[in-house]
Amino acid sequence: MMGPRQVEQGALFYEFSLETHVPTDHLLRSIDRFVDLTGLRQELAPFYASTGRPSVDPELMIRMLIVGYCLGIRSERRLCDEVHLNLAYRWFCRLGLDGRVPDHSTFSKNRHGRFRDSNLLRRLFETVLARCIAEGLVGGEGFAVDGSLIRADANRQKGVEGSAGLPPEAVSRAAQEYLAVLDEAAFGAATPVPPKFISPADPAARWTGAHGGQAFFAYTANYLIDLDHAIIVDVEATTAIRQAEVTAAKRMIERSRERFDLYPAKLAGDSGYGSAEMLGWLVYDHGIEPHISVFDKSTRTDGTFSRADFTYDQPGDVYRCPAGQVLTTTGTLVNDGATLLYRASKFDCAPCPLKARCCPNEPVRKVPRSIYEGARDMARDIARSEEGKTSRRERKKVEMLFAHLKRILKLDRLRLRGPNGAKDEFHLAAAAQNLRKLARIIPVPQPSPA
Repeated sequence: MMGPRQVEQGALFYEFSLETHVPTDHLLRSIDRFVDLTGLRQELAPFYASTGRPSVDPELMIRMLIVGYCLGIRSERRLCDEVHLNLAYRWFCRLGLDGRVPDHSTFSKNRHGRFRDSNLLRRLFETVLARCIAEGLVGGEGFAVDGSLIRADANRQKGVEGSAGLPPEAVSRAAQEYLAVLDEAAFGAATPVPPKFISPADPAARWTGAHGGQAFFAYTANYLIDLDHAIIVDVEATTAIRQAEVTAAKRMIERSRERFDLYPAKLAGDSGYGSAEMLGWLVYDHGIEPHISVFDKSTRTDGTFSRADFTYDQPGDVYRCPAGQVLTTTGTLVNDGATLLYRASKFDCAPCPLKARCCPNEPVRKVPRSIYEGARDMARDIARSEEGKTSRRERKKVEMLFAHLKRILKLDRLRLRGPNGAKDEFHLAAAAQNLRKLARIIPVPQPSPA
């Protein structure tokens, strides 16, 4: 039969609990177990005045940001609206039914002021990582490193010529941060080559055409992950250039040792990290096996012998050419100060029947050898082994994290400007990804039946 029409009637008393209305399998309920914000007020105390009206609770701000980054809510205005309307968000933010959600403008001012001036979001990321380590999700034996371009909040059509420098009228916060990092190895000092264009809105963002399509302004998000469960053990924001990514990799490895006593036995990465200097730094300075493709441009395409056709005799410190003759070195470093030059004898080269295929335009053949060639040979040997093939598969876990970052968490374009804005966004995103991983791997304990 047709039921009667239900008309809403007012009630004198309501009994309502948010706790009972948040499903046990909700993502935020799983994440809430691992969010530890103790000590938050002490961390932010220097950035608050002792007089005036009470400000927005910093713990509420952080919890709202966690909601936004874990669930891909990029707009601060929309985030405030969603927290106001969604019962699960209210429960996670400890607001109850009648708790007041801050206005989006107040939220933005606090986020862009006190939070950016402090190092709070870095501490939040490290707190989540410490929980991952405590739960046994970080093995510490094998790491992988990579970087991914993230579009900056800068209009590509409003760029100015890079050779002209920053326009004098640019006085924004992002411009001040750009000037502050001009000598920073991860930003302004990464390369002496000026960018083709500079964005007046965000000068530290680098003009890049690395994706092969239209060029755009971008930053690079650099991740160092543990290969056991793809937990992000460190994150670094840099300008969008390969030299800066190598600098970031070194910083992240050293910081993981200092902060968490993590000593990886191997590091997996692509050929962008396979320079001789980087491989030498890993092997000789830190004792890390380089599961990295060697960056090598020694192969010749003109039909003459390449360096690989010459055999190195380590005990004698000489090279032997395809004809069996010896190439020796004086021990003098040349070029970049990290290369030895091995030369053949003119008396051996002149009558050699292979000269036309070896050095047709030079009297003798010269073979350069990096002082880090031992580390390069080690990387080549690892790449040919079964362990190296496994590492090439495992390092794709970093690429999967970047895909998740852009497609699920919607961080394919930054909303904050300047180097500090990029750092804040990357720290929050990495913390959100680790929290989601914790929630997925460690199930919520089920209440025992009465």
